[in-house]
Amino acid sequence: MTVANQPPHQPGGLLEGKVAVITGVGAAETIGAVTAAVFVKEGAQILAADISGAQKDTAIALGPAAVPFQADITREEDVEAMFAHALETFGRVDILVNVAGNPGGRRGDEVTVEEYESLTSVHLLGTLLTNKHAVRVMAPAGGGAIVNFSSAASFNTDRLISPAYSAAKAGINSLTKSYAVHYGPQNIRVNAVAPGFTMSKKNRGLPPEIEESLSNKAALARPGTPEEQADVAAFLASDRASFVTGVVIPVDGGWTAKLA
Repeated sequence: MTVANQPPHQPGGLLEGKVAVITGVGAAETIGAVTAAVFVKEGAQILAADISGAQKDTAIALGPAAVPFQADITREEDVEAMFAHALETFGRVDILVNVAGNPGGRRGDEVTVEEYESLTSVHLLGTLLTNKHAVRVMAPAGGGAIVNFSSAASFNTDRLISPAYSAAKAGINSLTKSYAVHYGPQNIRVNAVAPGFTMSKKNRGLPPEIEESLSNKAALARPGTPEEQADVAAFLASDRASFVTGVVIPVDGGWTAKLA
C-alpha cells in the first residue's frame, strides 16, 4: 500500500533561531533522520546524535546547520557529553527530540530477559537520561521544549508487537507527563509523539500482507510517513505550542480511535 496525495513539506520557519538536540537520527528515510531534516528546514540548528555512525552522513546531507555526535543514550556519560558538546557548539539548547529506539518485533512466544533488557534500556532508560540532562541545561537558560517519541503500541496491544516494547513505550508516556509536571515551573514543556504504522526505511521490506494489515488498522487506511511524524514534533517543539505540555499525541491515522 502506498501513501498517496501527500503534499510536499513547505518550510515555515517554525523553529527559526532554535537549537535542537535530536537523538536517533539514523540513516536516511528513518523517522529520526527525517525529523532532523524537517527541523533544519524550519530554521533550527541541530546536534544530530546516533549510536550507529550514520549521523555523519545525515549531518553532511543537511549542511552547516547540523553537527553530528555519536552517543549511546543508555550510557549517562555519553548523554552528558552530548549536551556538553551542544552547549560548546551552539551556546545553548532550546529543544530535545528523543527519537532513538530499537525494534520491537516479536522474537518468540515468550518475552525473554534479553529482549526486555534490550528494549527497556534504550526506550525507557534512554528517555530518562536524555530528559534528565536536557532539563539540566534548559532550566538555567529559562526553559525549553522536549519531544519524546513513544508509539501507538503504548496505548493497547497487538499480537505482532512485543509486550516488552509496548510496556517500554508506555513508560515513555509516563516519563513525559512526569517531567512536564515537575519542570513546568521552569518553563520546560515536555510532550510525546506516538506514531502508528509509518512507512519508514525499516518497514519498506515488510511482506505485502503484513503491510496491508497494519495499514488498514488506521482509520485513514494507509501508513503514515516519517514527514508526518516529524511535522508534529516540530509543532510541539515550536513556540506555536507554548501552552501544550504533558500530552501524548497519537500520530496514527486514527489507529487508536478504532475499537478493533
